[in-house]
Amino acid sequence: MDVSAVSAPRQDRSNLAGIAWMLLAGLFFVAVNGTVRWVGDDLPAAQSAFLRFVFGILFLVLPLAQALRTGFPAPVWRKFILRGAIHVCAVVLWFFAMARIPVAEVTAIGFINPIVVTAGAALFLGEPLGWRRMLAIAVALAGALIVLRPGVRALEPGHLAQLCAAVCFGTSYLIAKQLTRVAPAGAVVAMMSLTVTIGLAPLAALSWVPPSAPQLAALALAALFGTAGHYSMTRAFQAAPMTVTQPVVFLQLIWASLLGTFAFGEGVDVWVIVGGAVMIGAISWITWRESQQPRRGTVSPGDRPAAPARWNG
Repeated sequence: MDVSAVSAPRQDRSNLAGIAWMLLAGLFFVAVNGTVRWVGDDLPAAQSAFLRFVFGILFLVLPLAQALRTGFPAPVWRKFILRGAIHVCAVVLWFFAMARIPVAEVTAIGFINPIVVTAGAALFLGEPLGWRRMLAIAVALAGALIVLRPGVRALEPGHLAQLCAAVCFGTSYLIAKQLTRVAPAGAVVAMMSLTVTIGLAPLAALSWVPPSAPQLAALALAALFGTAGHYSMTRAFQAAPMTVTQPVVFLQLIWASLLGTFAFGEGVDVWVIVGGAVMIGAISWITWRESQQPRRGTVSPGDRPAAPARWNG
């Protein structure tokens, strides 16, 4: 009996499951964007982010309790605190941008995150940077310029905020990468939520506005959608290789464009779609290209898959 003939349909089903999970993850993450966009600037960005993380931490009570009960060495605690501080900056900037520029533009600029991770891993974690990864970074940055078009149009504070948010998120993920070597993944996520909630509390208190019941409900939904999105993304990565699931990420930009058009009356900017496609194409190509290396039995120095696209919900 030909084993490959049996395993091929099984792999096909697994790939389809991975694609389905990634499609679902994209819809959940766009739902996060929609709920935050709906709240807009009626609440200060720091307060909206704080309330979203307060609700989010309720979904992480068990892993958080486990992490706190186990404890960590002092150097690990310092990294948790550093990551929390950087992530606080990231989420405040992201909430600020989400209330001021179109949903599709926030989504497209967010595709810079994995490029920051890829470049940062080479600069700060000592990972080799081969020519393929450098090419992917260059192409993805070109895509970002297509989205932003500096000099062609005026950049608003929201654009600059989202750019800074992307750098902060990327830095946070680099620290998370280090933390996963010394702590369970669940603990890393739970501790990030705890430290970010604590860090956002004084910022939220400085300009607290009594939230309405609908606003609280929207931010609770954002927390629920974000948790469901991360769960779906994890299931996608478990079911299929990133070479299969990575291109599906681009559909998140399509969903975001449709959401902005039909829910908030935002026009569709073709250049945002084109720039986002260039960025996701660069990341997908380098992921696929480097996945072929082990099959040939050789891995060139610095030839590792680019980091997967990340979301901020």
